[in-house]
Amino acid sequence: MCGIVGYIGHKQAGPILLDGLSKLEYRGYDSAGIAVRNGSDQAVVVKAVGKLENLSNKTNGGYAIAGECGIGHTRWATHGAPSLINAHPHVSGNCTGSGSGEVESEVVGVHNGIVENFQELKEKLIRHNYKFYSDTDTEVLIKLVDYYYKKYKVGPIDAIAKTLVRVRGSYALEVMFKDYPGEIYVARQQSPMIIGVKDDESFIASDVPAILKYTRDVYYIDNMEMARIRAGEVTFFNLDGDEVEKEVTTVTFSAEAAEKGGFEHFMMKEIHEQPKAVADTIGKYVSGSTIDLSEVGITDEEAKEISQIYVIACGSAWHVGMEMQYIIEDLAGIPVRVELASEFRYRKMPLDKNALAVVISQSGETADSLAALRLAKESGIKTLAIVNVVGSSIAREADHVMYTLAGPEISVATTKAYSCQLICGYLLTLKLAEVRETLDGDKVTEYIKEIQSIPEKIGKILDEKERIQWFSAKYSNAHDIFFIGRGIDYAISLEGSLKMKEISYIHSEAYAAGELKHGTISLIEEGTLVIGVLTQPALMEKTISNMAECKSRGAYLMGLTTYGKYNVEDQVDFTVYIPKVDEHFVGSLAIIPLQLLGYYTSVAKGLDVDKPRNLAKSVTVE
Repeated sequence: MCGIVGYIGHKQAGPILLDGLSKLEYRGYDSAGIAVRNGSDQAVVVKAVGKLENLSNKTNGGYAIAGECGIGHTRWATHGAPSLINAHPHVSGNCTGSGSGEVESEVVGVHNGIVENFQELKEKLIRHNYKFYSDTDTEVLIKLVDYYYKKYKVGPIDAIAKTLVRVRGSYALEVMFKDYPGEIYVARQQSPMIIGVKDDESFIASDVPAILKYTRDVYYIDNMEMARIRAGEVTFFNLDGDEVEKEVTTVTFSAEAAEKGGFEHFMMKEIHEQPKAVADTIGKYVSGSTIDLSEVGITDEEAKEISQIYVIACGSAWHVGMEMQYIIEDLAGIPVRVELASEFRYRKMPLDKNALAVVISQSGETADSLAALRLAKESGIKTLAIVNVVGSSIAREADHVMYTLAGPEISVATTKAYSCQLICGYLLTLKLAEVRETLDGDKVTEYIKEIQSIPEKIGKILDEKERIQWFSAKYSNAHDIFFIGRGIDYAISLEGSLKMKEISYIHSEAYAAGELKHGTISLIEEGTLVIGVLTQPALMEKTISNMAECKSRGAYLMGLTTYGKYNVEDQVDFTVYIPKVDEHFVGSLAIIPLQLLGYYTSVAKGLDVDKPRNLAKSVTVE
């Protein structure tokens, strides 16, 4: 969840570290810090609580600290409250940990992840006369490296290796040693990390956007691996200390793709990027009227043998799975179970050996989803990943990969990645239906044309966003909002509700409309906003009836629908229309007004849209 950066080269490190952290602030933002070395001098450590601008002001944009080698971190608190003393970097020496300036320390480091046995390790170190100034597991990790470095009088790689075999949990570790100026050492287990190179410079980051401005050539370090990084040079090692060869990967999207591009917030920029992102994803897998998933690698024979599909995901990706469930079962005739990754990995249930496990994750590093993927593989089930980040852990470990072409997504609240995941779900469904002959060729062609019409129709919705803005301002002070729908409309409601609650902080829930009378309707009172998603012709009338029951109890009704035979305007107080598309794929259009609704409500309340409180973009710890 936290953000890590590092730099070694011929330029002043401070400004580069702060620039990289600014691209990762969505990963953690309760405190930040950098450590910079100038040749063989001791590291200078500077920390600040709150947003990154506080650290920037403290260091004059990084220019106040001399040195061409440094590491940085922006924190999302796990162990220890947000505070100066708990902020990274941490040091192996016995200092307050809260000051700024030169520190006497053998090891200085930052860390993402959670050390699960940190208390046990801390007690061990206390017995060896180590003192602790913070509440963090990271300080324990840094001092453990220092302990083995001194005890065995070995080099950094061996000291880190001895440390890591005793650590349980997840980590992306980045450290500098006093005795090795001009070098940074890193290690990884579960938490993401990339290393970029260009000429005589090297860059380290948790995510690609932090270094895109400087290089597109990156290495992906694998689990239980370490690396020694010098200016323009990277050497990888396994836990035995043996060198490991790696290939450079070239990132395809540009640095400009990770900038706001004139929009006030990344979220609004990414909402507007959806027509292109969706069109690009369609174009990757559709040629003319033919779906080509040869790159994904599932053969026709394998597709015919699938007897069950488990869709495994978290958050918005799980909502994609909910929509896929309805569509796959209807069009391809395959039973589908949609599983929360955090539940799937701990359940004791019999698994169908002929099943396909579809794991969905924007980052490809979501901890629970990655663990669920591994469980599925251990159980002998074929796995397919739908991910956005090329070379991510889930992408590398899955048997098959279907990439979305959303490009970098910076805002914590997903929009374009969600929409591209839906498209992959649609195309996978049609391919399965075609191979298994549950749809004939003409029907598949018809459905492909419907999907190809989606980008233009998203654009039309965005052209009329002012009505949503007006409505959001009117209801920005709401205390409770309920989203209801049936079938696919229920799945859309789940995502619409999440968009509202995560960035506006308004209590919001989604319910299958038929469940209202089983308890939920007791919460309806005068002025409660109820949003009905009404896109499924066979279910629309029933949902309207449920909305009428809410209205009779004082609710204010908003209806989201396509033009059709029901005059929704006569039944509700405010209506939003979207263009018509086949009902199986309407989720791609219906979600756009709900994204805008959440966005404009947050803006009207004066909140930080891109970085909502207590949330981080990529959940890489349990």
